[in-house]
Amino acid sequence: MGIPATTLCFLSLSELSALLRQREVTSIEATRAVLDRIHELNPTLRAYLTILDDSALRQAESADKEIAAGKWRGPLHGVPVAVKDLCWTKGVPTTCASKVLRDWRPESNATVVDRFEAAGALLLGKLHLTEFAMAWYHPELPGPQNPWSPTLWPGASSSGSGAAAAAGLCYAAIGTDTGGSIRFPSAANGIVGLKPTWGRVSRHGVFPLGESLDHIGPMTRSVADAALVLSVIAGRDELDDTSLHGPLDNYTAAIDAGANGLRVGVDEQYIARASNDVATAITNAIRDLERIGARIIKVKLPDVHPCLSAWTTLCAAEAAAGHAATYPSRASDYGPGFRSFLELGSSIRGQDYANAHMVRERFANRLQQLFDQIDVIACPSMASATLPNDAMPPDATSSKEPNPLLAFTAPFNMSRNPTLSMPGGPANGGPPPSLQLVGALRGEAELIRTGMAYERATQWHTQRPPA
Repeated sequence: MGIPATTLCFLSLSELSALLRQREVTSIEATRAVLDRIHELNPTLRAYLTILDDSALRQAESADKEIAAGKWRGPLHGVPVAVKDLCWTKGVPTTCASKVLRDWRPESNATVVDRFEAAGALLLGKLHLTEFAMAWYHPELPGPQNPWSPTLWPGASSSGSGAAAAAGLCYAAIGTDTGGSIRFPSAANGIVGLKPTWGRVSRHGVFPLGESLDHIGPMTRSVADAALVLSVIAGRDELDDTSLHGPLDNYTAAIDAGANGLRVGVDEQYIARASNDVATAITNAIRDLERIGARIIKVKLPDVHPCLSAWTTLCAAEAAAGHAATYPSRASDYGPGFRSFLELGSSIRGQDYANAHMVRERFANRLQQLFDQIDVIACPSMASATLPNDAMPPDATSSKEPNPLLAFTAPFNMSRNPTLSMPGGPANGGPPPSLQLVGALRGEAELIRTGMAYERATQWHTQRPPA
Protein backbone atom coordinates (compact mmCIF):
# COMPACT_ATOMS: atom_id res chain seq x y z
CA MET A 1 0.00 0.00 0.00
CA GLY A 2 1.47 3.35 -1.06
CA ILE A 3 2.06 6.36 1.17
CA PRO A 4 -0.75 8.97 0.92
CA ALA A 5 0.35 11.99 -1.11
CA THR A 6 0.03 14.50 1.73
CA THR A 7 1.96 12.22 4.09
CA LEU A 8 4.64 11.81 1.43
CA CYS A 9 4.95 15.58 0.99
CA PHE A 10 5.45 16.10 4.73
CA LEU A 11 8.09 13.43 5.27
CA SER A 12 11.35 14.88 6.46
CA LEU A 13 14.18 14.93 3.95
CA SER A 14 15.90 12.29 6.08
CA GLU A 15 12.84 10.02 6.02
CA LEU A 16 12.36 10.38 2.27
CA SER A 17 16.06 9.76 1.65
CA ALA A 18 15.93 6.46 3.54
CA LEU A 19 12.86 5.33 1.61
CA LEU A 20 14.45 6.28 -1.71
CA ARG A 21 17.64 4.39 -0.94
CA GLN A 22 15.64 1.33 0.12
CA ARG A 23 13.53 1.76 -3.05
CA GLU A 24 10.33 1.75 -1.01
CA VAL A 25 9.43 5.06 -2.67
CA THR A 26 10.67 6.35 -6.01
CA SER A 27 11.85 9.84 -6.72
CA ILE A 28 9.21 10.05 -9.46
CA GLU A 29 6.47 9.31 -6.88
CA ALA A 30 7.75 11.93 -4.43
CA THR A 31 8.29 14.51 -7.15
CA ARG A 32 4.83 14.07 -8.66
CA ALA A 33 3.23 14.28 -5.21
CA VAL A 34 5.02 17.54 -4.43
CA LEU A 35 4.40 19.03 -7.89
CA ASP A 36 0.70 18.20 -7.58
CA ARG A 37 0.65 19.93 -4.20
CA ILE A 38 2.50 22.94 -5.61
CA HIS A 39 -0.03 23.33 -8.42
CA GLU A 40 -2.88 23.01 -5.93
CA LEU A 41 -1.59 25.51 -3.36
CA ASN A 42 0.77 27.87 -5.18
CA PRO A 43 -1.99 30.00 -6.77
CA THR A 44 -2.88 30.99 -3.21
CA LEU A 45 0.47 30.72 -1.38
CA ARG A 46 2.58 32.20 -4.22
CA ALA A 47 5.71 30.49 -2.85
CA TYR A 48 7.10 29.74 -6.34
CA LEU A 49 7.81 32.19 -9.12
CA THR A 50 8.88 29.44 -11.56
CA ILE A 51 7.88 25.76 -11.43
CA LEU A 52 10.08 23.32 -13.37
CA ASP A 53 7.77 20.33 -13.84
CA ASP A 54 9.38 18.73 -16.87
CA SER A 55 13.00 19.04 -15.84
CA ALA A 56 12.22 17.97 -12.25
CA LEU A 57 10.52 14.80 -13.48
CA ARG A 58 13.42 14.07 -15.88
CA GLN A 59 15.87 14.46 -13.00
CA ALA A 60 13.71 12.23 -10.81
CA GLU A 61 13.64 9.51 -13.47
CA SER A 62 17.42 9.69 -13.77
CA ALA A 63 17.83 9.51 -9.98
CA ASP A 64 15.63 6.42 -9.78
CA LYS A 65 17.73 4.67 -12.44
CA GLU A 66 20.98 5.50 -10.64
CA ILE A 67 19.69 4.39 -7.24
CA ALA A 68 18.35 1.15 -8.75
CA ALA A 69 21.80 0.52 -10.26
CA GLY A 70 23.46 0.97 -6.88
CA LYS A 71 24.93 4.38 -7.75
CA TRP A 72 23.66 6.21 -4.66
CA ARG A 73 25.19 9.68 -4.43
CA GLY A 74 24.21 10.44 -0.84
CA PRO A 75 21.27 11.60 1.29
CA LEU A 76 19.98 14.20 -1.21
CA HIS A 77 19.91 11.78 -4.15
CA GLY A 78 16.45 11.90 -5.69
CA VAL A 79 15.15 14.48 -3.20
CA PRO A 80 13.04 17.40 -4.58
CA VAL A 81 14.38 20.80 -3.45
CA ALA A 82 13.93 24.45 -4.43
CA VAL A 83 16.07 27.58 -4.45
CA LYS A 84 15.37 31.25 -3.88
CA ASP A 85 15.01 33.14 -7.14
CA LEU A 86 18.23 35.06 -6.74
CA CYS A 87 20.31 31.90 -7.28
CA TRP A 88 21.51 31.70 -10.87
CA THR A 89 19.98 28.73 -12.68
CA LYS A 90 21.24 28.02 -16.20
CA GLY A 91 18.60 28.77 -18.82
CA VAL A 92 15.90 29.37 -16.19
CA PRO A 93 14.42 32.80 -15.32
CA THR A 94 16.27 34.31 -12.36
CA THR A 95 14.34 37.46 -11.62
CA CYS A 96 15.14 38.43 -8.02
CA ALA A 97 11.38 39.23 -8.02
CA SER A 98 12.04 42.46 -9.93
CA LYS A 99 11.14 43.94 -13.33
CA VAL A 100 14.84 44.78 -13.67
CA LEU A 101 15.71 41.10 -14.27
CA ARG A 102 12.36 39.75 -15.46
CA ASP A 103 13.82 38.45 -18.75
CA TRP A 104 17.21 37.27 -17.46
CA ARG A 105 18.24 33.64 -17.94
CA PRO A 106 21.77 33.01 -16.65
CA GLU A 107 24.30 31.06 -18.72
CA SER A 108 25.56 29.16 -15.66
CA ASN A 109 24.45 27.99 -12.23
CA ALA A 110 25.12 29.35 -8.79
CA THR A 111 27.51 27.10 -6.89
CA VAL A 112 24.72 26.02 -4.53
CA VAL A 113 22.67 24.86 -7.55
CA ASP A 114 25.66 22.96 -8.95
CA ARG A 115 26.24 21.29 -5.59
CA PHE A 116 22.60 20.25 -5.35
CA GLU A 117 22.85 18.73 -8.83
CA ALA A 118 26.11 16.92 -8.01
CA ALA A 119 24.44 15.44 -4.92
CA GLY A 120 21.58 14.12 -7.06
CA ALA A 121 18.92 16.47 -5.73
CA LEU A 122 16.34 17.65 -8.24
CA LEU A 123 15.15 21.22 -8.66
CA LEU A 124 11.40 21.85 -8.40
CA GLY A 125 11.61 25.55 -9.17
CA LYS A 126 12.52 29.06 -8.09
CA LEU A 127 11.08 30.57 -4.92
CA HIS A 128 9.51 33.99 -4.39
CA LEU A 129 11.24 36.74 -2.41
CA THR A 130 11.11 40.42 -1.67
CA GLU A 131 12.57 42.51 -4.49
CA PHE A 132 16.33 41.89 -4.53
CA ALA A 133 16.04 40.34 -1.05
CA MET A 134 15.37 43.49 0.99
CA ALA A 135 12.10 44.19 2.84
CA TRP A 136 9.59 45.02 0.08
CA TYR A 137 7.84 43.15 -2.72
CA HIS A 138 7.59 44.71 -6.13
CA PRO A 139 3.98 45.98 -6.43
CA GLU A 140 3.47 43.94 -9.61
CA LEU A 141 4.49 40.71 -7.83
CA PRO A 142 2.33 40.13 -4.72
CA GLY A 143 4.30 38.36 -2.02
CA PRO A 144 3.87 34.82 -0.67
CA GLN A 145 1.05 34.06 1.75
CA ASN A 146 1.89 32.67 5.17
CA PRO A 147 0.44 29.11 5.22
CA TRP A 148 -0.61 29.56 8.86
CA SER A 149 -2.85 32.54 8.00
CA PRO A 150 -3.10 35.12 5.20
CA THR A 151 -3.21 37.83 7.85
CA LEU A 152 0.31 37.02 9.08
CA TRP A 153 3.68 38.26 7.84
CA PRO A 154 5.46 35.56 5.80
CA GLY A 155 8.90 36.70 6.92
CA ALA A 156 10.64 39.09 4.47
CA SER A 157 13.08 38.15 1.81
CA SER A 158 13.22 34.32 1.91
CA SER A 159 9.45 34.20 2.45
CA GLY A 160 8.87 31.90 -0.52
CA SER A 161 11.42 29.48 0.89
CA GLY A 162 9.75 29.57 4.29
CA ALA A 163 6.23 29.11 2.95
CA ALA A 164 7.26 26.30 0.61
CA ALA A 165 9.08 24.29 3.28
CA ALA A 166 6.29 24.80 5.84
CA ALA A 167 3.49 23.86 3.42
CA GLY A 168 5.09 20.67 2.10
CA LEU A 169 6.02 22.16 -1.29
CA CYS A 170 9.66 20.99 -1.12
CA TYR A 171 11.86 18.95 1.22
CA ALA A 172 14.47 21.69 1.56
CA ALA A 173 14.87 25.24 0.33
CA ILE A 174 17.76 27.64 -0.01
CA GLY A 175 17.39 30.98 1.73
CA THR A 176 19.69 33.96 2.09
CA ASP A 177 20.18 36.10 5.16
CA THR A 178 21.60 39.63 5.17
CA GLY A 179 19.82 40.93 8.27
CA GLY A 180 17.45 38.09 9.20
CA SER A 181 16.00 36.61 6.04
CA ILE A 182 16.64 32.96 6.86
CA ARG A 183 15.57 33.46 10.46
CA PHE A 184 12.49 35.67 9.97
CA PRO A 185 10.73 33.37 7.48
CA SER A 186 11.79 30.31 9.48
CA ALA A 187 10.20 31.84 12.57
CA ALA A 188 7.16 33.21 10.72
CA ASN A 189 6.45 29.86 9.05
CA GLY A 190 7.40 27.54 11.92
CA ILE A 191 10.39 25.77 10.35
CA VAL A 192 14.16 25.32 10.81
CA GLY A 193 16.65 27.73 9.27
CA LEU A 194 20.44 27.52 9.44
CA LYS A 195 22.48 30.64 8.68
CA PRO A 196 26.08 29.41 8.39
CA THR A 197 29.22 31.39 9.17
CA TRP A 198 29.80 34.04 6.49
CA GLY A 199 31.76 32.38 3.70
CA ARG A 200 30.96 28.83 4.79
CA VAL A 201 28.62 28.51 1.75
CA SER A 202 29.74 30.03 -1.55
CA ARG A 203 27.96 33.17 -2.69
CA HIS A 204 29.00 32.66 -6.33
CA GLY A 205 25.99 33.12 -8.56
CA VAL A 206 23.74 34.46 -5.80
CA PHE A 207 22.69 38.05 -6.51
CA PRO A 208 23.98 40.14 -3.59
CA LEU A 209 22.08 42.47 -1.30
CA GLY A 210 24.97 43.47 0.98
CA GLU A 211 28.02 41.41 0.07
CA SER A 212 29.78 41.62 3.43
CA LEU A 213 26.56 40.63 5.23
CA ASP A 214 25.01 37.99 2.92
CA HIS A 215 24.80 34.42 4.20
CA ILE A 216 23.32 31.43 2.30
CA GLY A 217 21.82 28.43 4.04
CA PRO A 218 19.17 25.71 4.24
CA MET A 219 15.55 26.03 5.33
CA THR A 220 13.92 22.70 6.24
CA ARG A 221 11.39 20.99 8.52
CA SER A 222 14.01 19.48 10.87
CA VAL A 223 17.49 20.14 12.20
CA ALA A 224 18.79 16.85 10.78
CA ASP A 225 17.58 17.90 7.32
CA ALA A 226 19.40 21.24 7.61
CA ALA A 227 22.58 19.35 8.55
CA LEU A 228 22.28 17.09 5.50
CA VAL A 229 21.82 20.05 3.17
CA LEU A 230 24.67 22.00 4.74
CA SER A 231 26.95 18.99 4.25
CA VAL A 232 26.29 19.26 0.50
CA ILE A 233 26.41 23.03 -0.08
CA ALA A 234 29.19 24.09 2.33
CA GLY A 235 32.87 24.34 1.52
CA ARG A 236 35.52 26.32 -0.30
CA ASP A 237 34.69 27.47 -3.82
CA GLU A 238 37.37 28.80 -6.15
CA LEU A 239 34.69 30.90 -7.85
CA ASP A 240 34.10 32.84 -4.63
CA ASP A 241 37.21 34.44 -3.19
CA THR A 242 35.36 35.13 0.07
CA SER A 243 34.48 31.47 0.69
CA LEU A 244 36.26 29.96 3.67
CA HIS A 245 39.25 27.66 3.42
CA GLY A 246 39.72 24.67 5.70
CA PRO A 247 38.03 21.34 6.31
CA LEU A 248 34.34 21.04 7.13
CA ASP A 249 33.12 19.52 10.37
CA ASN A 250 31.13 16.29 10.17
CA TYR A 251 27.65 17.80 10.36
CA THR A 252 25.86 14.47 10.12
CA ALA A 253 27.85 13.09 13.07
CA ALA A 254 26.72 16.10 15.11
CA ILE A 255 23.11 14.93 14.70
CA ASP A 256 23.63 12.13 17.23
CA ALA A 257 26.10 13.79 19.60
CA GLY A 258 23.53 14.82 22.26
CA ALA A 259 23.49 17.82 24.58
CA ASN A 260 25.46 16.37 27.48
CA GLY A 261 28.14 18.82 28.55
CA LEU A 262 27.20 21.57 26.08
CA ARG A 263 27.72 25.07 27.47
CA VAL A 264 24.73 27.27 26.64
CA GLY A 265 25.10 31.00 27.18
CA VAL A 266 22.05 32.95 28.33
CA ASP A 267 21.64 36.72 28.56
CA GLU A 268 18.34 37.17 30.40
CA GLN A 269 18.15 40.90 29.66
CA TYR A 270 18.56 40.24 25.94
CA ILE A 271 15.81 37.61 25.97
CA ALA A 272 13.57 40.06 27.85
CA ARG A 273 13.56 42.34 24.79
CA ALA A 274 11.09 39.87 23.26
CA SER A 275 7.35 39.71 23.95
CA ASN A 276 6.29 37.94 27.14
CA ASP A 277 5.11 34.80 25.34
CA VAL A 278 8.30 34.48 23.30
CA ALA A 279 10.54 35.20 26.30
CA THR A 280 8.68 32.57 28.31
CA ALA A 281 9.02 30.01 25.51
CA ILE A 282 12.76 30.65 25.19
CA THR A 283 13.23 30.40 28.97
CA ASN A 284 11.38 27.07 28.92
CA ALA A 285 13.53 25.89 26.03
CA ILE A 286 16.65 26.72 28.00
CA ARG A 287 15.31 24.67 30.90
CA ASP A 288 14.72 21.79 28.50
CA LEU A 289 18.32 22.02 27.31
CA GLU A 290 19.50 21.92 30.91
CA ARG A 291 17.27 18.92 31.58
CA ILE A 292 18.88 16.93 28.77
CA GLY A 293 22.43 17.62 29.90
CA ALA A 294 23.46 21.11 28.82
CA ARG A 295 25.15 23.46 31.25
CA ILE A 296 23.57 26.92 31.43
CA ILE A 297 25.99 29.83 31.81
CA LYS A 298 24.87 33.41 32.28
CA VAL A 299 26.56 35.85 29.92
CA LYS A 300 26.26 39.49 28.92
CA LEU A 301 26.11 40.19 25.19
CA PRO A 302 27.70 43.40 23.93
CA ASP A 303 25.14 46.13 23.30
CA VAL A 304 23.32 45.31 20.05
CA HIS A 305 21.67 48.71 19.61
CA PRO A 306 24.57 50.45 17.80
CA CYS A 307 24.61 47.53 15.35
CA LEU A 308 21.12 48.30 14.10
CA SER A 309 21.91 51.73 12.65
CA ALA A 310 25.31 50.54 11.48
CA TRP A 311 23.73 47.56 9.71
CA THR A 312 21.41 49.85 7.73
CA THR A 313 24.35 52.03 6.68
CA LEU A 314 26.47 49.08 5.55
CA CYS A 315 23.68 47.23 3.81
CA ALA A 316 22.26 50.25 1.96
CA ALA A 317 25.69 51.36 0.73
CA GLU A 318 26.58 47.84 -0.40
CA ALA A 319 23.21 47.47 -2.14
CA ALA A 320 23.83 50.69 -4.06
CA ALA A 321 27.23 49.34 -5.12
CA GLY A 322 25.65 46.07 -6.24
CA HIS A 323 23.07 47.87 -8.38
CA ALA A 324 25.36 50.47 -9.95
CA ALA A 325 24.73 49.03 -13.44
CA THR A 326 20.96 49.56 -13.21
CA TYR A 327 20.43 52.30 -10.61
CA PRO A 328 19.72 55.14 -11.19
CA SER A 329 19.65 54.41 -14.95
CA ARG A 330 16.61 52.10 -14.59
CA ALA A 331 15.18 53.54 -11.39
CA SER A 332 11.60 53.39 -12.65
CA ASP A 333 11.79 49.58 -13.03
CA TYR A 334 12.34 49.12 -9.29
CA GLY A 335 9.46 49.00 -6.85
CA PRO A 336 9.16 52.04 -4.57
CA GLY A 337 10.38 50.25 -1.44
CA PHE A 338 13.65 48.91 -2.80
CA ARG A 339 14.18 52.06 -4.89
CA SER A 340 14.06 54.11 -1.67
CA PHE A 341 16.70 51.80 -0.17
CA LEU A 342 18.99 52.38 -3.15
CA GLU A 343 18.40 56.12 -2.82
CA LEU A 344 19.46 55.87 0.81
CA GLY A 345 22.53 53.83 -0.08
CA SER A 346 23.58 56.30 -2.76
CA SER A 347 23.52 59.14 -0.23
CA ILE A 348 25.82 57.49 2.34
CA ARG A 349 29.20 59.15 2.78
CA GLY A 350 32.47 57.28 3.06
CA GLN A 351 32.87 58.55 6.63
CA ASP A 352 29.49 57.07 7.57
CA TYR A 353 30.41 53.71 6.12
CA ALA A 354 33.75 53.75 7.92
CA ASN A 355 32.13 54.56 11.25
CA ALA A 356 29.56 51.80 10.76
CA HIS A 357 32.35 49.37 9.90
CA MET A 358 34.08 50.10 13.21
CA VAL A 359 30.82 49.60 15.13
CA ARG A 360 30.71 46.20 13.49
CA GLU A 361 34.31 45.34 14.33
CA ARG A 362 33.97 46.30 17.99
CA PHE A 363 30.73 44.32 18.42
CA ALA A 364 32.07 41.27 16.60
CA ASN A 365 35.30 41.19 18.57
CA ARG A 366 33.51 41.40 21.91
CA LEU A 367 31.00 38.76 20.90
CA GLN A 368 33.68 36.25 19.85
CA GLN A 369 35.26 36.51 23.31
CA LEU A 370 32.12 35.01 24.86
CA PHE A 371 32.79 31.72 23.09
CA ASP A 372 35.86 31.15 25.25
CA GLN A 373 33.40 30.08 27.97
CA ILE A 374 30.35 28.83 26.03
CA ASP A 375 29.52 26.75 22.96
CA VAL A 376 26.25 28.39 21.88
CA ILE A 377 24.01 31.31 22.88
CA ALA A 378 20.25 30.73 23.25
CA CYS A 379 17.88 33.61 22.45
CA PRO A 380 14.78 34.35 20.32
CA SER A 381 14.88 34.47 16.52
CA MET A 382 12.15 37.12 16.51
CA ALA A 383 10.65 39.26 19.24
CA SER A 384 7.07 38.13 18.50
CA ALA A 385 5.78 34.74 17.45
CA THR A 386 3.67 36.43 14.78
CA LEU A 387 3.45 39.78 13.04
CA PRO A 388 0.66 41.25 10.91
CA ASN A 389 1.11 41.06 7.16
CA ASP A 390 1.65 44.84 6.96
CA ALA A 391 4.43 44.84 9.56
CA MET A 392 7.08 46.38 7.31
CA PRO A 393 7.38 50.18 6.91
CA PRO A 394 6.37 51.36 3.42
CA ASP A 395 9.89 52.38 2.42
CA ALA A 396 13.41 52.99 3.69
CA THR A 397 12.82 56.59 4.69
CA SER A 398 9.56 56.30 6.62
CA SER A 399 11.28 55.97 9.98
CA LYS A 400 14.44 57.58 11.31
CA GLU A 401 14.86 54.86 13.94
CA PRO A 402 16.27 51.42 13.10
CA ASN A 403 13.66 48.67 12.90
CA PRO A 404 13.65 46.95 16.33
CA LEU A 405 12.78 43.70 14.55
CA LEU A 406 16.48 43.48 13.64
CA ALA A 407 17.65 43.30 17.27
CA PHE A 408 17.79 39.48 17.37
CA THR A 409 19.12 39.00 13.84
CA ALA A 410 21.25 41.77 12.29
CA PRO A 411 23.94 41.72 15.03
CA PHE A 412 24.87 38.17 13.99
CA ASN A 413 25.16 39.21 10.36
CA MET A 414 27.47 41.97 11.51
CA SER A 415 29.56 39.50 13.52
CA ARG A 416 29.27 36.76 10.84
CA ASN A 417 28.48 34.05 13.40
CA PRO A 418 26.35 31.04 12.43
CA THR A 419 22.83 30.72 13.79
CA LEU A 420 20.15 28.02 13.92
CA SER A 421 16.46 28.93 14.25
CA MET A 422 13.87 26.31 15.13
CA PRO A 423 10.40 25.93 16.64
CA GLY A 424 10.68 26.48 20.38
CA GLY A 425 7.19 26.27 21.85
CA PRO A 426 3.50 25.59 21.23
CA ALA A 427 1.92 27.06 18.11
CA ASN A 428 -1.36 28.20 19.74
CA GLY A 429 -3.10 28.56 16.39
CA GLY A 430 -0.21 30.29 14.64
CA PRO A 431 3.49 29.62 14.05
CA PRO A 432 5.37 28.62 17.22
CA PRO A 433 7.86 30.89 18.97
CA SER A 434 11.29 30.46 17.41
CA LEU A 435 14.39 29.54 19.39
CA GLN A 436 17.65 30.92 17.98
CA LEU A 437 21.00 29.34 18.77
CA VAL A 438 24.11 31.37 17.95
CA GLY A 439 27.44 29.59 17.52
CA ALA A 440 31.11 30.45 17.39
CA LEU A 441 32.61 31.22 14.00
CA ARG A 442 32.65 27.93 12.01
CA GLY A 443 30.62 26.43 14.87
CA GLU A 444 27.81 24.94 12.77
CA ALA A 445 28.38 21.43 14.17
CA GLU A 446 27.74 22.62 17.73
CA LEU A 447 24.54 24.34 16.60
CA ILE A 448 23.35 21.15 14.91
CA ARG A 449 24.29 19.10 17.96
CA THR A 450 22.36 21.43 20.29
CA GLY A 451 19.37 21.88 18.03
CA MET A 452 19.04 18.18 17.30
CA ALA A 453 19.19 17.27 21.00
CA TYR A 454 16.48 19.84 21.73
CA GLU A 455 14.36 18.67 18.81
CA ARG A 456 14.51 15.06 20.05
CA ALA A 457 13.45 16.17 23.53
CA THR A 458 10.42 18.14 22.29
CA GLN A 459 7.75 17.90 19.61
CA TRP A 460 7.49 21.54 18.54
CA HIS A 461 8.97 20.88 15.07
CA THR A 462 6.09 18.50 14.23
CA GLN A 463 3.51 21.33 14.31
CA ARG A 464 2.13 22.09 10.86
CA PRO A 465 0.17 24.97 9.33
CA PRO A 466 -3.40 24.26 8.19
CA ALA A 467 -2.62 24.84 4.50
